[in-house]
Amino acid sequence: MKESNLPPKNFYGIGREALYPQEQLLDIKDNNKRFSIGIPKENHNTETRIPLTPQGIGLLVDNGHEVFIESGAGKAANFKDTDFSEVGAFITETRSEVFTKDIVIKVTLPTEDEIGMMKERGILFSTLNLLGMDITMVKRIMDKKLTAIALDLLLDENGAFPIVRSLSEIEGNLSITLASQHLSTIHGGKGVLLGGVTGISPTEVVILGAGTAGTFAAKTALGMGAVVKVFDYSIAKLRELEHNLGQRIFTSNLHPSVLSKSLKSADVVIGTLRFLYGSRRFMVTEELIRLMKPGTVIVDLSVDQGGCFETSKCTTLKSPMFEDHGVKHICLPGLSVLVPRTASIAFSNVISPILLDMGERGGIMEHIKSDNGFCNGVYIYQGILTNHYIGQLYNIPSKDIGLLLAAF
Repeated sequence: MKESNLPPKNFYGIGREALYPQEQLLDIKDNNKRFSIGIPKENHNTETRIPLTPQGIGLLVDNGHEVFIESGAGKAANFKDTDFSEVGAFITETRSEVFTKDIVIKVTLPTEDEIGMMKERGILFSTLNLLGMDITMVKRIMDKKLTAIALDLLLDENGAFPIVRSLSEIEGNLSITLASQHLSTIHGGKGVLLGGVTGISPTEVVILGAGTAGTFAAKTALGMGAVVKVFDYSIAKLRELEHNLGQRIFTSNLHPSVLSKSLKSADVVIGTLRFLYGSRRFMVTEELIRLMKPGTVIVDLSVDQGGCFETSKCTTLKSPMFEDHGVKHICLPGLSVLVPRTASIAFSNVISPILLDMGERGGIMEHIKSDNGFCNGVYIYQGILTNHYIGQLYNIPSKDIGLLLAAF
């Protein structure tokens, strides 16, 4: 039967067009969450880095987030206000404004005044320096019911700390460069070239710690022609260091007699051993410092965690070096502050993808549940302490974050 001969309506009085497939608009739910993000100017006297670069902020703005930056926040890292505004960030002269956003991102821990300016139940990203923290600060964050994330405790998919690793690579390289400068007479050194040339005995570099910073310090020193000796508690780490270097060098466990002999002949000593979160403690005693050659250069990369040397004390950008017992000490906390642009890019490369993922998953709770590496960095969740080490340190009750999230 031809279509033209079909009756206009069927038996039930329904038109032919009602029998054809019909289009229907479905309501597609957008789970993406857009955040307002505040980046204040760092007010610590040794901090020059910024947590997000213009490139990282551009990615966030393109994905619907709003970013507010205090004017001059990137100046020390050689980023202009216009670099940020050109990618869509809002520049504000009012310091308090950046602290009222959903997320506040700093490199260093906030002060009590800065915590007071934050909105209740806001989100704080910063590094966690326990030597710079006290119980009053912890309780202030808890009273505000903030969710606080430690950038240096975040884990990647391989179980490594991406922020710590990137900064350790930078500081390992930089420690050798600085030591080389301070061996020269232009910086009051004894006039020795770090490395070696034909017919002249090479300088000796002793490195305490075979982690990331130690490995990159060793690479740089070997590349300059120095004799390198590396000490560590762990034979496995020493073996991995040699594998990464691709050559045999002098390595040793931390035997006092062997270390003492090496320190007496060293021209440069790099301390990279870290003692955070209950790990073993090691310190080169003042007596050993006295036995070192005059003009030897010490670079202590763990001075902000107590230091590798008994004579270490934190220095500032204005005066990063001091001399004790004829030995030059470079003890600037977070040595990467001397190359803030490079360090800021390292921060941004880690933080901006996390913020994008957090938005796409619908918020911080969903991101914590979905990403174990991110969850590891959360030390306070909505005012509840979730880091057991901090709880033990300040005698504050803490809760397991997994059990805590199950209740929300």
